[in-house]
Amino acid sequence: MSTSKRDFHTVYDITKEEALLIFERAKDIKANPMKYTEYLKGKTVLMLFEKPSLRTRVSLESGTNQMGGHAIFYSIVDSPLGKMKENIHDTAKTASRYVSIIAARLYSQKDFQGLARFSSVPVINLLDDYGHPCQIMADFQTISEKKDLSKKLKLSFFGDGQNNVTYELMRMCAMFGYDMDVACPSQSDFSPEAAVIAEVNKVAEKTGATIRVLHDPLAAAADSDIVYTDTWMSYHIKSSEEPARKAQLQPYQVTTEILKHAKSDALFMHCLPATRGNEMTAEVIDGPQSVVFDEAENRLHVQKAIMLFLLGL
Repeated sequence: MSTSKRDFHTVYDITKEEALLIFERAKDIKANPMKYTEYLKGKTVLMLFEKPSLRTRVSLESGTNQMGGHAIFYSIVDSPLGKMKENIHDTAKTASRYVSIIAARLYSQKDFQGLARFSSVPVINLLDDYGHPCQIMADFQTISEKKDLSKKLKLSFFGDGQNNVTYELMRMCAMFGYDMDVACPSQSDFSPEAAVIAEVNKVAEKTGATIRVLHDPLAAAADSDIVYTDTWMSYHIKSSEEPARKAQLQPYQVTTEILKHAKSDALFMHCLPATRGNEMTAEVIDGPQSVVFDEAENRLHVQKAIMLFLLGL
């Protein structure tokens, strides 16, 4: 693995071959955790959080500690990057003198890019408005445990298509040559941004993937190997907007009827947190096809593997 500085903003910062190597490393970490207890000995990971998250913080902090490293959680909710006393340039350059990795959960891709540009240590995107690569790496590790990644698969996503999880799934499916249908309302604020569609289609042309945006949920579900959804009420959604939003997204709720149109052995996936009765029914998320808690666990293992990859260990 390369020892030069690498950042992880989206899955396009690695190749398909590197992704497969990371999955294999994550599986070994999962099977043999005691083998890796000193890999981060003497190393510190700084976690900058502008947006809250239970799974992201606990999985990364636990993973760092389990490999012998030290994790520092620093909330920037009340002091956003570049908006208070210290600018992004100075924050990145200063923190780089103290730590081995910077991991950031931010609102803006611009802020992440600033951190990565001026940091001399690897910077990991824990989520911004443009992508959520660690989540999708955990998703695909989970898929690899249940399916053969070398075969052409189809993933269908249901709900709000204009969000970081959808974008990252589109990127990964395009990279792997898979088909993906995004089933979402026809209104423009629910559809993937044109720039993202153009980005993934450019990759899809080389890999043979087909990425479509549909408004018929049953058509999107047809022949799917993976059925995926995400919360309808992200952190930025105001409570006053929730009733109208729920009404618009209701046709895209994942139900047992949706699953019947997918393949009989289709997996149901959700990155959590989930609201039963909104984006999916309880019968689906708590049913036999659901692998949501495998996904959640695999955040721990794959993030360990990502850190080791970026550090060249």
